[in-house]
Amino acid sequence: MTRATRGEKAETIRSVDVQEAVRAVRASSRRRQLLDAAVAVMGRTGFHQMSMQALADEAQVSVGLFYKYFGGKEEILLAAIVDILETFRDQLTPAMDLAGDDPVVRLIAGFRQYTTIVDENRDAVVLTYRESRTLDADGRERIKELEVETSAPMREAITAGMDTGSIQEVDADLAVFDMMMLAHGWALKHWHFAPPAGAQRAGRSSAPYELDTYIGAQLRFLLPALVVPDRLDEYLAQI
Repeated sequence: MTRATRGEKAETIRSVDVQEAVRAVRASSRRRQLLDAAVAVMGRTGFHQMSMQALADEAQVSVGLFYKYFGGKEEILLAAIVDILETFRDQLTPAMDLAGDDPVVRLIAGFRQYTTIVDENRDAVVLTYRESRTLDADGRERIKELEVETSAPMREAITAGMDTGSIQEVDADLAVFDMMMLAHGWALKHWHFAPPAGAQRAGRSSAPYELDTYIGAQLRFLLPALVVPDRLDEYLAQI
C-alpha cells in the first residue's frame, strides 16, 4: 500500500467517524426533543389521556417518528422518568467533587446541585411522582434502582462525615432520602413557595422564595440535625 493510499484510507475512516458522531448527536437531540414534548403533554393531560397524535403535535413531528424511538406510550413514560433520574445520577458526583474533600461541604454541594436539577426539570419531577405507579413491575424496579444510585453520593458523604466526626451518628439512608424529598418539594410545592410575580396565596406567612433562598433555608433546617454542634456555625456560615 502506497503512502497516498494509506492517507486516503485514513481520511475515509476519519470521515466515517465524523459522520457517525454527527448522527449520534442528531439522534440524541431528537430524542431530547421528543421526551421534552412528552413531559409537557403528560403535564397537561396526564399519562392515560395522552395520545400519540398530541405528542407529535407538541414536538412538531410525525407520529411515526415517535415510534421510531419508542415502542409506545408506556415506553415513553419510562424513558421520561429514567431520563430525569439519570440526570441526577450523572451530575451529582461531579458537583460534589468540585467542593473538595470535606464531607459536610460535599453534602451541601450535593443538595444544592440536586435541588438545582429539580428546578431545571420541575415538570419531569412532578411527572415522576404522579405517573410512576403506572409503570409495570420491571419499570418500577428500574426506577427504584436509579433512585438508590442517585442517592449514593450524598449517602457516602454522610457516612464519611460520621467517620471523621463532623456529622452526628444518624441513619444515613434515612437522612439522604429526607434531603431528596426536601429538594423534590421545590417542584411539588413550587406553586406555593415561588408563585408568579404579584400573585397572592391564601395562607402564606412569608415572601416567595427564589431557588437560592429555598436551598439556603432547607440547609439551615437540615444541618443542625446532622452536623456536630461544635462545628455547626462553621458550616452554616458557608451557606
